[in-house]
Amino acid sequence: MSDKGKARRAAYEAQQEKKARRVVNGIFIVLVLLAVVYLVYTYLLMGGTW
Repeated sequence: MSDKGKARRAAYEAQQEKKARRVVNGIFIVLVLLAVVYLVYTYLLMGGTW
């Protein structure tokens, strides 16, 4: 494989890793937000007051 192909493959792998990290972070943020919403919902369901 030529050096150009190797460089292109390395750049592609780096780009894929960056995208994967972004997706994982997005999923984590969504899970945290859902947990907060659930806590507020259950608090209000039990008749809690602010």
